[in-house]
Amino acid sequence: MNIGFPPPSKGTYNNAGSSRRLANYLEHEDMERMEQGIYTEGFFNLTDNDIYKSQVIKDIDGNIGQLLKTDAKFYAIHVSPSEKELGTMGKTEQEQAEAMKRYIRKVIIPEYAKNFNKGLSAEDIKFYGKIHFSRDRSNNELNMHCHLIVSRKDQSNKKKLSPLINHKNTKKGAIKGGFNRKNLFQQAEQGFDKLFNYDRQLTENFEYYNTMKNGSISEQISLQERIFISEKENTQIDISADKQNCITENRHEQDIAQN
Repeated sequence: MNIGFPPPSKGTYNNAGSSRRLANYLEHEDMERMEQGIYTEGFFNLTDNDIYKSQVIKDIDGNIGQLLKTDAKFYAIHVSPSEKELGTMGKTEQEQAEAMKRYIRKVIIPEYAKNFNKGLSAEDIKFYGKIHFSRDRSNNELNMHCHLIVSRKDQSNKKKLSPLINHKNTKKGAIKGGFNRKNLFQQAEQGFDKLFNYDRQLTENFEYYNTMKNGSISEQISLQERIFISEKENTQIDISADKQNCITENRHEQDIAQN
């Protein structure tokens, strides 16, 4: 599961002003699909589906109490399952889309809220999601993914929330709480596995990718040794099972011959 936070820019992801540009971009796929007679997914939040873009813009742009002109007003999040994960979420695009919305509502947003360490729940987060079914510059057959627009302020329009802050669960100083993105990625991954009963291999998990990208040489070697031992143990278990099956089949054949 790939979860990303696109950095603010002067273009589509400019979050110092209105969310209109990003909301418009998130609808770009709809016209192509409608022309082909393929169903589309509207915006959704924690409880509702098929929300109009105008409502999204109004809610996000109106939830900016006490923010300065140059402050971030919202953040974008990408949630992109692998092909294997998508296969677990459903056989059709519609099944996968429904599964994605369930995952966002039951795992991503609750974990996002919890990660601020401010006693927040999913109900405190103002967000809107939009599912896309294709991905530029990808050769994968399955490309469904989800874009989220998350307000900088909570539902009460009182608390400032930033997932890009570098503080992590601080107890003292001007900033209390913080945000641990690494912890979010791990919890979101575990939540996915539990929600969809997904058998994740060691080489698929966040720890593996993070260690191979950012870990020291000794940490990378240690992790690869763990994977080798695990795969060897699984192979031995499979071989033992095959051997036992052969013994059982031989005995069964002998019993038939004797009778």
